Amino acid sequence: MQNKVIRFIRETHMLEPGDRVIAAVSGGADSICLLSILNQLRTVLPVSVRVIHVHHGLRGVEADRDEAWVQEVCGRMEIPFFSVHRDVRAYAGEHGMSEEEAGRVLRYEAFEQMAREWDEENCKLHLIENSTNGTSFAKIALAHHQEDQAETILHHLLRGSGLRGLSGMHPVQGRRIRPLLCVGREEIREYLKREKLCWCEDSTNESGDYTRNRIRRELLPMMENLVNARAQENLLHAGELFAQADAYLEEQALAVWRRAGREDGKGEAEAPSGAAAGIALDEFRAQQPIIRSYLIRILLDHAQPGWKDITRRHFDSLDRLAFGSVGGSADLPGDLRAQTGYRYLWICKFCESSRAETQEVRENSDRSGEISAEKIPEEKRVPNLQMRIFPHEKGAEFPKNLYTKWFDYDKIKTALSVRFREEGDYLSIPGGKRKTAARYMIDEKIPRHLRDQIPLLAEGSHVLWVIGYRISEYYKITDDTKTVLEVTLDGGERNGR
Repeated sequence: MQNKVIRFIRETHMLEPGDRVIAAVSGGADSICLLSILNQLRTVLPVSVRVIHVHHGLRGVEADRDEAWVQEVCGRMEIPFFSVHRDVRAYAGEHGMSEEEAGRVLRYEAFEQMAREWDEENCKLHLIENSTNGTSFAKIALAHHQEDQAETILHHLLRGSGLRGLSGMHPVQGRRIRPLLCVGREEIREYLKREKLCWCEDSTNESGDYTRNRIRRELLPMMENLVNARAQENLLHAGELFAQADAYLEEQALAVWRRAGREDGKGEAEAPSGAAAGIALDEFRAQQPIIRSYLIRILLDHAQPGWKDITRRHFDSLDRLAFGSVGGSADLPGDLRAQTGYRYLWICKFCESSRAETQEVRENSDRSGEISAEKIPEEKRVPNLQMRIFPHEKGAEFPKNLYTKWFDYDKIKTALSVRFREEGDYLSIPGGKRKTAARYMIDEKIPRHLRDQIPLLAEGSHVLWVIGYRISEYYKITDDTKTVLEVTLDGGERNGR
C-alpha cells in the first residue's frame, strides 16, 4: 500500500523533492497512516515534514489523550509537532453554524495559518542561504481516503451541488494535497497493523449528530445492501466522470470569456460603481444554460476569489437577471452585487459610498426610531443589508426591532434583491391575502413623490420587507420554521437574535 500511495503522489505531481509538508494529524487511523507514509517519503523523495494537531475542546479527556498520542508518535519519528487549541462550541454559537461545520472551518484556518508562517520562515531562510526551494509554498497533507471521497460525492449530490461539487475532492487543490485518495479504509487499517502502529478512536465518529456520520454509517451501507453492493465504487467512478465533464465545460466557458469578458469596468461608460468583472450580454445569452453557469462562476472568481455562500438559487437568479431589463440588480453574499447594463452583466464589489449613504438614511431617522418618509433623500439610494442564517430554536423569542428583521429562510426559493418598487410588487397580509406595494404605501400615507424612494427587500415580486416599515406575513417565523434568515440594515441597531 505504501508503494501504491507513493506512486499516486508521483502521478499527480503532488510533491516534488525539497517540498515542505504540513501533515494534519488528529490521531485517528487515517491520519496516523498519512504520517507514517510521509515519514517514509522524507528519505525517498525527500520532503520536509511538520505535524499540526487541532484540539477542538469538545471531548475532554479523550481529546487530551489524542493530542498526547500524536505528540508521542511525532517524537519517535523526530518530526516537529505543533498543537492548536480552538473552542469549536463557542465559535459555532457565535456564527450560527453546527459544531461539525465550525470544527472544519477552524481546522482549515489553523492549517492555512501554519502554512503561511512556514512560508514566511522559509522565505527569510531563502534570502540568507539561497535555498533551492525557497520560492515554493508549504503543502497541507490531508488524510481523506476513498470512503471519504464517496461520502463527499453523495453529500454534494444530496445538497444539489453542480458538477464541480459532484467531482468530489481533488488530489491536489492549491496547497492542499490528499495522498490517501487512492486507498480505502480497510487498506489503511491493514497497513497500520502490519507496521504495528496504534491509533485513537474518536467517539464522535459513532454519533448520529453529524451529517457525514449518518451518510457513512447509515446511508451508504443501506445503498450497498438494498440497491447495489458496488455503490461506493460506482460513486467514485461517477466522481471521475464528473471531474472530466467539469474540466471540459470550464474550458468551453473560458473560451467565451476570453472573447467577451471584462476583468473590470474600466473604460466602459455603462459600468456601475465597483464593477469588478463583466460579460457581454449578447454572448452570454447565446450560450447553453450549463455554459452560462460556468461563466457566472468565472465572473465570481474574478470579482471575489474564494467566494462562498453563493448557492444554486443565486446562480439561477443571475441567469434570469441577464435576460431581464437594463438596470436590473441582485445582491449576493460577500458584499457583491450583480447588475445589468445595456451591453454587459456586471458583478460589483460593495462600494464604500453606498455605506455612507446608508449611514445618512439612518442619521435622518426621526426620534421614534422609524425611517421618516419625509427625510429619505430625494436621490434613490439602496441600503446595504447584513444577513446571516442560523437554525431556529422552538420557543425562541424575536424582539421587535426596526433595523433587524427575521424571516423563515426555508420559504425563500430564489435569490433576494434590495431595490425600489416595481409594478406587480406585493406583500402577504394576515388571512393569506395580498396587498400591492403601491396600495400599502397609499394606506401608510407615504407622499406620492417619495414612494419610489422606499427600499424593498424582495424575492421576485414578493416583498419580504418594506425597509423601515413592515414585513410580509408569509415569511414570518412559525413553529414549523427550521432555519432563520436575519437581516440587519447596515448602520442600524442590531438587537441580538
